[in-house]
Amino acid sequence: MVTFIATPIGNLKDISLRALEALKDADVIFCEDTRHTIKLLNAYEIKKPLYACHKFNETEAAHKILEASRRGEKVAVVSDAGTPVVSDPGNTVCKILRENGENYTLIPGACACIAALVLSALPAGRFAFIGFLPDKKGEKIALLEKYKDSDLTLLFHSAPQDVDRDIQAMYETFGDRPAAAVREITKIHEEAVNFTLKEGLPGEKRGEYVLVVGGAEEGESPLNSLSEVEHIKHYMAAGLDKKEALKRAAKDRGVSKSDLYPFSIDL
Repeated sequence: MVTFIATPIGNLKDISLRALEALKDADVIFCEDTRHTIKLLNAYEIKKPLYACHKFNETEAAHKILEASRRGEKVAVVSDAGTPVVSDPGNTVCKILRENGENYTLIPGACACIAALVLSALPAGRFAFIGFLPDKKGEKIALLEKYKDSDLTLLFHSAPQDVDRDIQAMYETFGDRPAAAVREITKIHEEAVNFTLKEGLPGEKRGEYVLVVGGAEEGESPLNSLSEVEHIKHYMAAGLDKKEALKRAAKDRGVSKSDLYPFSIDL
């Protein structure tokens, strides 16, 4: 039997009794980073064989997990922090297990995006978890465009070196919106800072962040307050070519591309 187990995202006491029982009962544990997981196991005096299952070897590890389970071994699967599969390795393992008819289960627990949603004080009735944005600006903008008109609160993961660029891309795509940056969740220096996309997040960026962004308000796009030229230039500055920028500006304004074309000639 294979059991995916959520582990603490900071405070090691945030682990369930079921999770500890399953780790103690496991014959083998597959983890994202053995050096990280051993700290959790040592804290609870658990000694088990550890094998890596990360994004670079997940398919190979998945087949080893399948084989071990079929031999009757109890297999535990964890990531470094939080719930496996959610922005962490594990999805490929689930797919291969399901395709081969092997049952698996989950012991739920900590999840950074849910904790951040609570700490942000932004609307939590309906939300969407997007995860990490692509590195390239054009791909980043293209992904954000899919959620521009959504009224759902949006949740993103962001590495410290990417936070400012991610927020800028959100502002260029969404216009100004309320947001919150949450870090060090469950740790001594836990922090939730509310800001707007226009003003950005002040201060030095340290640690992994969850960025929580308010959904779109009903009505026209906030970019429609720009002039036609500024509207087109907005999308071009975000990395789109003039043809695509013209197309998106026209969609925002509810007009045809030919109506906006004269404003793009000199761009």
